[in-house]
Amino acid sequence: MTQTKGFSAYIAVTAAYWAFMLSDGALRMLVLLHFHTLGFSPIQLAYLFVLYEIAGIVTNLSAGWIAARFGLASTLYAGLGLQIVALLALSQLDPNWAVGASVVFVMLVQGASGVAKDLAKMSSKSAVKILAPTENGGLFRWVAILTGSKNAVKGFGFLLGAALLGTIGFVPSVLSMAAVLAVILVAVLLGMPSGLPIGHKDAKFREVFSKNRNVNWLSAARVFLFGARDVWFVVGIPIYFYAVLSDGSEEGNRAAFFLIGTFMAVWTILYGIVQANAPKILRAKDKSQTEIIALAQKWVFSLLFVPALLSVVVALGPTNSTPLTIVVVVALLAFGAIFAVNSSLHSYLILAFTDAKRVTMDVGFYYMANAAGRLIGTVLSGATYQIGGLAMCLGTAAVMIFLSWICTRKLEG
Repeated sequence: MTQTKGFSAYIAVTAAYWAFMLSDGALRMLVLLHFHTLGFSPIQLAYLFVLYEIAGIVTNLSAGWIAARFGLASTLYAGLGLQIVALLALSQLDPNWAVGASVVFVMLVQGASGVAKDLAKMSSKSAVKILAPTENGGLFRWVAILTGSKNAVKGFGFLLGAALLGTIGFVPSVLSMAAVLAVILVAVLLGMPSGLPIGHKDAKFREVFSKNRNVNWLSAARVFLFGARDVWFVVGIPIYFYAVLSDGSEEGNRAAFFLIGTFMAVWTILYGIVQANAPKILRAKDKSQTEIIALAQKWVFSLLFVPALLSVVVALGPTNSTPLTIVVVVALLAFGAIFAVNSSLHSYLILAFTDAKRVTMDVGFYYMANAAGRLIGTVLSGATYQIGGLAMCLGTAAVMIFLSWICTRKLEG
């Protein structure tokens, strides 16, 4: 494959991934805020996303094998198509249904969306291993740009979802997103250049489980790293901000939606920008794999202090005060920047530890671990917030980061 053709395929894959993540971020905010205003408790809100994360665990295990057998382009298209179906299904939600029926329905739709997300993610990340240049740190640079830019786009999705909910309402929002995503899917189908692997029929499902020590320990570290983020990010912080910002009126709710969406957007966009620039921040171009592993161990340990200290501040500070809210915002933005460097290091290392022949399976296994961490974090986010508020969410995050550091120390150069 020529370098020009490889770059064209990389651009097409990135554009498709951007479109998906914009809709994914918007959908999460729509569901979270819409059902919170309907009176759902933090634990019930967490339930809405549980099947989404469970689907990610199953999908990533099987998607690596499916891509190895049928090709990366096919799994990318399937992810985009399934997200359109999920959005259309969600538009059929009847507000007159009982709470239990609504929860089950949205869980099932979110499960389909979770399958879609991980098909698209695994396809995009695996494609980088195939398409990236090998010289001058090209792999780290290309994967950092892909992951960083998609997180910035997802951040805009959070803001878009909150804005759509506050202006045109729930059903028109999901229908409009489905229409836009359908147009993009058609464009990608027509415009995708050749260059991605087409698959081989002799791929065995049992090959998904890696025998590579580094892949396994990195996957374990990923479980706890992303659990530590989602334990406060999914339910805890949006509901905390809603309690601080909304006065209970319709106008107050609308203002709170925009402010929560703005924070989630800014946090994720900052995360994406830092992630995309991680190779420069770390000066990784001339560093060996052993040196990058050492950086991964150092950066995850530094992340530990932010939620640990913030949990104490929140527990001892005045409830719902403006100064405390400002401290929370600043500290979580700092968490996002340090977390982004950690995430970028992981995204590079999984591709460095695997080879082109096993890339879809190792990446699928790794993102299965990622989904497992998000599932644990999602469940704990609702439970810990209901039991001990934001302080308990953050304290739990600190414990999970410590466990991630323990796993990262097992990596070998």
